[in-house]
Amino acid sequence: MSPRVSIWPSTLRSRIAIILLAGLAIAYGLSFSVLYAERSMSAKAVMLGTLESDVATSIAVLDRLPADQRADLTDPLSRGNYRFVLGSGLPGVPDKSARGREIAETIGDAIGHRFPIKMETIPGDVQRLQAHLTLTDGSPLTIDITPRGIMPLASWLPYVFIIQMLLIVLLTWLAVRQATRPLADLAAAADALDPDKKGQMLLETGPSEVVQAVRAFNAMRERIAHYLEERVQILAAISHDLQTPITRMRLRADMADETPERTKLLNDIGEIERLVQDGIAYARSSHGNGEKLSRIDLASFVESICYDYQDTDKPVSIVGLFGGTIATKPHALRRILSNFIDNALKFGGTAEVQVERRDHGAIAITVMDRGPGIPDDQIQAAMQPFFRLEQSRNRETGGSGLGLAIAQQLALAIGGSVRLYNREGGGLAAEVTLP
Repeated sequence: MSPRVSIWPSTLRSRIAIILLAGLAIAYGLSFSVLYAERSMSAKAVMLGTLESDVATSIAVLDRLPADQRADLTDPLSRGNYRFVLGSGLPGVPDKSARGREIAETIGDAIGHRFPIKMETIPGDVQRLQAHLTLTDGSPLTIDITPRGIMPLASWLPYVFIIQMLLIVLLTWLAVRQATRPLADLAAAADALDPDKKGQMLLETGPSEVVQAVRAFNAMRERIAHYLEERVQILAAISHDLQTPITRMRLRADMADETPERTKLLNDIGEIERLVQDGIAYARSSHGNGEKLSRIDLASFVESICYDYQDTDKPVSIVGLFGGTIATKPHALRRILSNFIDNALKFGGTAEVQVERRDHGAIAITVMDRGPGIPDDQIQAAMQPFFRLEQSRNRETGGSGLGLAIAQQLALAIGGSVRLYNREGGGLAAEVTLP
């Protein structure tokens, strides 16, 4: 089934703008139409009123005058939209229009229907009617009528209309922007909502409905942060309380006879201890730590970490190094890089460290390997706590699924960010960016 194609815009801003513009344009058009019709009706009323009041008197005067004196009064008795012509006038065709009938009825009513009236239309570019009648003495009289239409529009009126329409568009845009901007801010805040980061509360300003929505969003964000903090506190408490029984189990196992079961038990206890320690480390990283910022020489710092691995015959190399000093938390940064290097050695066999300064001034430290990498659709999930790739990071290789989550929390604590991506040619790159 093919998707429906709609001409209706998808954004609320466009829809409101179209509705307002259409409504205002229709209202403005109706007002202009009413004004135009009123002026046309007024012109028609003036014309018919003139015919009714003046023509009757003029015909009566001409009917009573001697035939040789009528020519002197035809011009004085004429008006702007009609004039009297002695004789049969110009040749024309019978008029069947409603306006012609209305003019004939008006003149007939004015003269008391004493003289039969015949209406004709004179062909030409301008509408022109002639009313033919015969006076008492048998002399033909023609009333040449030019129906008065609506008064001509002023030359400046179209410009006023254009300015008004532009003003309507501007006011509509301002109204729509004022109405939708809080919603756009709310949508942006919802899209940028990250439980691991502390963001600023949205300002509760604007219309009451928007304020209510913003207030509900701020309350929701606080509840989410509270639930996450509570979850981490529970994890920390459980991990901490498990240390005592684990210690007793280890003591009892150490006192037992040397048997294969004792060795397996000690291995299980060791794995439980590592899980508990990772849980405590994750809880501490989520709440930050008391470490203060210190200024370090970045090149020397990274070299010391790599040399420590090289001293234990681990294949860790530096492929690019940027010098300079930065203010950071050394212990947190060391743990992040150690986690990256440990993962690279575990899953790739070797680790390459690169330090570079980006165009926007940030410093990126990248640890690269040539291991199996991570499927692109699981890279984001790999940063979540307790996530494990079953095919490559299983219990046999160790790990609790907290290492990258801890690194991400520590990076946030020092004002940085962590990113994973697959390298060209195979392998994984883990990058921490520092401001």
